[in-house]
Amino acid sequence: MRTGDCCDDYHTACHISAAVDCEVGQWGPWSPCSSVCGAGTTERSRQVATPPRNGGTPCPDLKQRRGCFAHTETCSAAKEVAKILPDSFKRNFKDPWRRPHMLIKEEKKSYCVYMRVKQVSVACKVKLWSAQLVRERSVCVECQSDAMATDNHCRGDGLKDIRTFWAAASAPGCSGSWVRESSTENCRCPPYSVLFV
Repeated sequence: MRTGDCCDDYHTACHISAAVDCEVGQWGPWSPCSSVCGAGTTERSRQVATPPRNGGTPCPDLKQRRGCFAHTETCSAAKEVAKILPDSFKRNFKDPWRRPHMLIKEEKKSYCVYMRVKQVSVACKVKLWSAQLVRERSVCVECQSDAMATDNHCRGDGLKDIRTFWAAASAPGCSGSWVRESSTENCRCPPYSVLFV
């Protein structure tokens, strides 16, 4: 154009548009913590409002992630360690210190919890009953009335899809973790199961 020798169609054929920088929207809300209890991650994202063109500034990050620490009521329940015994130990065990003149508490219905074993210590192989606690095996654990706390539940009876812990009361060093799969009210576990104590 400075020399005056441009073709007549220069503006339509050769004209270059101005560069357009990327524009993004506002950040969305942070997602819930990935962990129900303890350390996890949370993330947020944003959308592209105007994509870059003609060599404009590229888009910045569209996602952000940061650490989080979840501490809910679930956390304290997840830290409870279930104490267990084989069902052959005593079905309907009674408090040996109870005296006849003491008030007899109202009998509560037992319930069953099905747990999938995730970890087992080597010490569990010593006893015949605890050797049955094998990784990835589902086990029925019964909560009988005498083992129930004031809230009508056995301590350490697990949380749905969250790893919790157990220890065998009659096998020193035998412990592990499991995940609660389901529970059934007013039931009894089949023979060769375990009991909460």
